[in-house]
Formats: sequence, C-alpha cells, structure tokens
Amino acid sequence: MHKRILPLAIGLFVMFELSSIAFAQRSNGLGQPEVTPGPGWLTCPRCQTPQHIRDARTKYKVEGHPFDAHDLSGVWGDNGMELDLKTLPAMTPYGKQLYDATKAEETAPGITASNEKDGILICDPVGYPRAFAYNYGFEFVMLPDRVLQFFEWGHTWRTIWIDGRKLPTDPPQQRWLGYAVGHWEGNAFVVEGNGYDERSWVSEDRRNRTHGFVHSDQMTTVERYQRISYDTLQVSLAVIDSKIYEKPWTTTGKIRLRPGTEIWEYFCVPSDSNDYNNKVTKPGAGAK
Repeated sequence: MHKRILPLAIGLFVMFELSSIAFAQRSNGLGQPEVTPGPGWLTCPRCQTPQHIRDARTKYKVEGHPFDAHDLSGVWGDNGMELDLKTLPAMTPYGKQLYDATKAEETAPGITASNEKDGILICDPVGYPRAFAYNYGFEFVMLPDRVLQFFEWGHTWRTIWIDGRKLPTDPPQQRWLGYAVGHWEGNAFVVEGNGYDERSWVSEDRRNRTHGFVHSDQMTTVERYQRISYDTLQVSLAVIDSKIYEKPWTTTGKIRLRPGTEIWEYFCVPSDSNDYNNKVTKPGAGAK
C-alpha cells in the first residue's frame, strides 16, 4: 500500500542517497551506508538492510544476552505482523455486507486505481488493531502505571494502563486506538482493548487489495506479548467481534528486536498523498 500512496518514502530515500552533508553515514562493510541524522543518532527500523541488522546483532551482543521477561522495552519489528488469513473466520451476514461495501471502484474490468474507501489513503489514522499489522516498527516503554507503545507510522502512540483500572463498559466516545489495559499472567503481558472507532479497518484484505476487513463498535481485542529471549517476542492477537465474525480471529507469531534503531517520524501528509495519487496512481490505472 505504501508504494501507492506515500511519495514521502521515495523522497526520503533519494535524500538519503544524495545528501552526504545532512546525514552521517556509517559503512556496514559492504559499501552500503547506514543512514542516521548525525553522530549519536540511530537509524530507523525500516532503514536497515539485512547486513545492517546482522551487524547490529553483533554490536549489541544479542545472542545469549540476559533479559527480564517482564521488561518489553525496545524497538520491535519494522512493519508489524500481518493478520493470519488462514485463521480468518466466516463473516456474519451483516459482516459480509459491510465487507462487500468496501470494494474498490474499478476503472476497467479487474483494474482499480486504489481503494478510495480505505481511510488511510486520505490520511485518516491507521487505528487499532490495524497498527498491529502495519506500523513501520514500534517501541515499548515501560512505566510504573502504564506501558507506552510508540508507532513510527503516524508518529503516534497508545497508552496501555497497568494501574488496575478496567476497560470502560460504555466508552463515552470511540477512539482510533481504542482503550487499553494490561496485566501480567506469569511472563505474558496481556492487553485488552475496546471502544474502537468504526471508521478504521481491522486490516486491508491483501489477497486482492480491493477490500478491507471491517469491525463494529462492539469489537474487542486481546493481545499477549511474551519475551521468550532478549530479541524475540512471542505474540498473539485475538479480534473478537460477534457482529462481524462468527468466532474470534486469532493471529500468532514472533516479532524481533531491532537493536541499534530508534523510532523516526513518518506522517501521511494529505497534500503529498493527493499529489501522488493524481500524478501516478490514477493515471497508471487509467483513471481520470
């Protein structure tokens, strides 16, 4: 999706290549520089090449590094964890109706310019749990009464409260990132969420990229994060919405630590997005 709507990414990489003054560059030994803003600054998760990742793992002595299972601090992944389509449950009739309504308009049989019904194409917030699957990397920061989860995409965060409060039974307003509370079950950090804004999608349907997976205002989520080694989180996400799906939609997997990186700023800018769509995306699909 980002290739269709985010010209900033192209501009950033061009700038990285051409500007030796604005950025300090550290060689990875293979002639490819690692891009940083300057001395003392770190690169972003998506800026690393495979060799940069290997170099960082060696530099920060990742293998066998001691860790505290109750400390999730660090920058994790570089673009989230896609929801598991193999476990996608059947939709209710109402859910199927809403899903069908997200179908992109075709400029020619079988050809779509982009799914203009997808809110992030006009720079709406990604929302949650879509940010679980699409985030350009995230960082956990552990505090005594809350856990902060910073996302590079949108340069935003959500607050996971661990001060004993419960989820609101009747949220006064829906939120793009919902309401979240967390607690520990052994070495697993469990996050429960509700109160999500219905305008967001759970995820884009990447099987054909012409639909989106929707949710209702009754959706809840349950996440589990377990640090099984210094550089690995065992993660699961359950999307629970009986109005849309006949049973919970569960995704499990692992997310890797990205040592030697820090969260950068990545915004969807409406003027840039519109310009790119008008000059590149629509003409390429035969749209006017």
